[in-house]
Amino acid sequence: MRIKRPGRGRPRRRPRRLAGDKGYSYRRIRRYLRRRGIKAVIPTRKDQRRNPKFDAGAYRRRNIVERCILWLKENRRLATRFEKLAVNFLAMVKLAMIRRCFRLIEPSDRT
Repeated sequence: MRIKRPGRGRPRRRPRRLAGDKGYSYRRIRRYLRRRGIKAVIPTRKDQRRNPKFDAGAYRRRNIVERCILWLKENRRLATRFEKLAVNFLAMVKLAMIRRCFRLIEPSDRT
């Protein structure tokens, strides 16, 4: 789904789904997303009466993204975003992920 926007640049795109944890399980948030055609992948809290349809598989994939961001935040340079240009920041993200892969392939003796 594309949204027309005045001016230059590429058109914005809406996500098809939005994943969140139980802290975002409110009717108001679900209504907001529904009006915009976005499917909410949010588990319900125990104190809520009705249980809307919930895609557990999509919610599990959310964890992969969160872990990746956590790995990136291990690097102080990325956590505080020292780079001003997006190109340089992306290069640092790639270096951090390469470093992470090397650590997974050959773990060090340090604990």
